[in-house]
Amino acid sequence: MDMKKVNLKTTDDAVEILHRRLIAGKPERQAELEKIRADDAVARKIYDLRTKAGLSQRAFAKLVGTTASVICRLEDADYEGHSLAMLNRIAAALDKRVEIRFVPLHRKAAAV
Repeated sequence: MDMKKVNLKTTDDAVEILHRRLIAGKPERQAELEKIRADDAVARKIYDLRTKAGLSQRAFAKLVGTTASVICRLEDADYEGHSLAMLNRIAAALDKRVEIRFVPLHRKAAAV
């Protein structure tokens, strides 16, 4: 067993236990988790912007210049096709701008 990366501290935190078993020490899984988190964050942000503006998916789609089915897909956390061009169209429709931040990759595991 590789002892240099094993955390011997015990915990009863279910999220931490799952992180240790499924993610810790597995860079490919960590990268996948980060991608899932990013897709989810974009979808939630689009949904929040639309609902705070008091718009239905259909009305929002009309403002953005697309269809309600596209808005539905964009608000789906499993959707992987978010593009900067579409995010800029959404921002413009709501008189906003897109801001992108880069944050440290290594941080304590959070609930998914």
